[in-house]
Amino acid sequence: MSACQHFDANCPTRQLFDQIADKWSMMVLTVLNSGPMRFNGIKRHLEGVTQKALTQCLRRLERNGLISRRVIMTSPIGVEYAIMPLGRSLLVPFQALHGWTMDHLDEVERARQAFEARTAA
Repeated sequence: MSACQHFDANCPTRQLFDQIADKWSMMVLTVLNSGPMRFNGIKRHLEGVTQKALTQCLRRLERNGLISRRVIMTSPIGVEYAIMPLGRSLLVPFQALHGWTMDHLDEVERARQAFEARTAA
């Protein structure tokens, strides 16, 4: 497959980037890095995520081979999610991005305040 140019909307790389770079995907993979977890366990770690958003995120991650889904035959039946090696390979870039946000948060906040001051006048 040839590389797409200019962020073409039909490019598979753009579609994959859209699916892995959203905030919930990054957080879910980070949460699952500590070990397999059930849906409600994941949800407890992600303040503000809705059931619908988490369900959609887990399906996208499973479809892309980044996590696995295993049905646990208990009463009631449970489902457990685990990070796959492909998903684990994203943790290094995610950690770098998180580090960048921590390193530059003050600078970004100053820029936001300056912008607000300019646009309020």
